[in-house]
Amino acid sequence: MTPGPPLPQDLADQSVVVIGASSGIGLATARQVRRRGARVVMAGRDPERLGRAAEEVGAERSAPLDAADTDRLREFFDALPGPVDHVVSTAGSPFYATLADMDVDEACAHVGERLALTLGVAKYGGAVVRDAGTLVFVGGTGGRRPGAGSAVTSALTAAVPALTASLAVELAPVRANLVAPGFVDTPLSASLLGDRLEERRERLRATLPIRRVVGPDDVAAVIVHLMVNEAVTGATYDVDGGQQLVPP
Repeated sequence: MTPGPPLPQDLADQSVVVIGASSGIGLATARQVRRRGARVVMAGRDPERLGRAAEEVGAERSAPLDAADTDRLREFFDALPGPVDHVVSTAGSPFYATLADMDVDEACAHVGERLALTLGVAKYGGAVVRDAGTLVFVGGTGGRRPGAGSAVTSALTAAVPALTASLAVELAPVRANLVAPGFVDTPLSASLLGDRLEERRERLRATLPIRRVVGPDDVAAVIVHLMVNEAVTGATYDVDGGQQLVPP
């Protein structure tokens, strides 16, 4: 990785936990907070990939973690050596299936897992965050436009902002915020789109008001803003390059 320009050291001596830190938005966030002076704890499902990412970033520590496993999530936060300043959760993935093709039990399990993950990070992560620190969740905007195959994702897209706002009230003075990206050019996007990835990139470059594709660093920059701006809580920040402003 080629080093970027120096960043403000506004997170100096603070500690940041990033869940889902092996790649994509989570890895970009870990890089940015480290460059801003923070100590970083990185967690992710794949131990090998996580180890490489943690070494590159210079993480204080790393731990394999399936954040959907509530017991393991509690153990992870209990094992931290002390209070932290910020927790970021990028874990989770979208669910797309038409009613005709949907396995209803699988769909319900996905909804339950996503809500359990958010509530688990709030309960166990919120307990170790210092006053005025923050929990930042990453959701999405993809379900804001109704469409065949997006029923489950639409339901979660509507539910998670309301959940985050309620958590902000209950966890105060710890803050809780949600970042909602549109399409982001990440390994997850590549795996979902396969050989249609470049076509999607070209269409976004042509139609988005910003005339480029949103990348992980764009989302990470908003996550960092929510850490350092202590006046923001209960908010949902869209990071989609204006994707919702143009026809589908």
